[in-house]
Amino acid sequence: MMKALKVLSTVAAAAVLVQLLGAAPHQATAADAKVIKIASQSPLSVKSVSLGTAISNGVRLAVKQAADHFQKDLGFTLQYQPYDDQGTADVGVSNATNIVNDQAILVVIGHLNSGVALPSSEKYNQADLAMISPANTNVKITDRGYPTVNRVCGRDDAQGGAGATYALKELKAKSAYIIDDTTPYGAGVAGFFRDVFANGGGNVLGFEETEEKSSFDAIITPLMSQNPDVVYYGGLYDQGGAQLLKQLRDKGYKGFFMGADGLDGKDMATIAGKAVVGLIYTSTGGPASSFADAKKFVDDYKAEFKIDPDTYGVQAYAATQIALAAIENTIKAGNGAMPTRKAVAAAIRATKDFPTAIGKITFDGNGDPAVAPYYIIKATSDDPTKWGDNQIIYQTLVPSPLTAKAQASGTMAATMAATMAPTMAK
Repeated sequence: MMKALKVLSTVAAAAVLVQLLGAAPHQATAADAKVIKIASQSPLSVKSVSLGTAISNGVRLAVKQAADHFQKDLGFTLQYQPYDDQGTADVGVSNATNIVNDQAILVVIGHLNSGVALPSSEKYNQADLAMISPANTNVKITDRGYPTVNRVCGRDDAQGGAGATYALKELKAKSAYIIDDTTPYGAGVAGFFRDVFANGGGNVLGFEETEEKSSFDAIITPLMSQNPDVVYYGGLYDQGGAQLLKQLRDKGYKGFFMGADGLDGKDMATIAGKAVVGLIYTSTGGPASSFADAKKFVDDYKAEFKIDPDTYGVQAYAATQIALAAIENTIKAGNGAMPTRKAVAAAIRATKDFPTAIGKITFDGNGDPAVAPYYIIKATSDDPTKWGDNQIIYQTLVPSPLTAKAQASGTMAATMAATMAPTMAK
């Protein structure tokens, strides 16, 4: 009897402990091995929410559309797992730790902010987990040469340079005042704009870094006294770009205001109001409507989410298309076995002439697109719902550094020459 009471007591104590601490750790089963997850990381609650949500929605749509095929034809349950990185490195790295610990996750699509992607991708790379970025343009993303890190967008060196060249040649600007938000993205693209503008004969009147987000009087007053032809802002619209533009116009600045793709989002119009009309910004992605292969994506996105796709939605969708194809190819190569992360990462890096919603993608040895489009866009309305109608005024194709190096050696000149001529969009 005493032994029975002790057993019952132990069982009861264990039950109480389970209630206090939660369910016992889940033991992996054969069924679990048939689940494949695609994760995303982007801001979903604070900082650039419209852009972060577009990334998440693009991944969600691609996974949803592929789920039946994976279940019926490949025998795997395909799931989507979104993570909110809140646009901050600490949260992104914390999420990355959780992501790499979930062995069902085979690819991460993200991030929006290069300052979040850089430390988070260190975690992914250590775990052989592939990342495909729809939006990170900082050159260090791929220049590290990690076999797991890729992007479907272009780079800040070419983007900043494209903006500076346009300012010099098309706007006939002689002087520029440059400001950035101190982030790796903002400082990087602003620095490349400065270098190309100065090397092209332009006069850089000032180069200022600031974490200010609301009141720019201390910057605007000396800026106005020099009357630059162009004010260039490197950074995000919600980090200060929209407020800076609004306050400059309120103070009477009549020159050109330019920036990079961190200003590309409908909330730029919401914050800046009428001052946004005439804004000129570069983009490595361009609106979904600019891609000949994106019409079905746009229609499906509107049907699914009841809104127009914001910037980077179609790039996230394209990145997921690449991820899913690589996973499928790895499954087939392994006779139906669960793919390893390392094998999936290798299959992604081997992507060549793969058709996506933003056109065919080929990754170079560092994970950059071998050739990437760059756009110069003018804001035409202060109505946020019409942001997607902004006018593309110039576009060009630029090779990645590795592609350019190969071209210089003559190994790709014949096949790439026809694609390199800039195209003016009237």
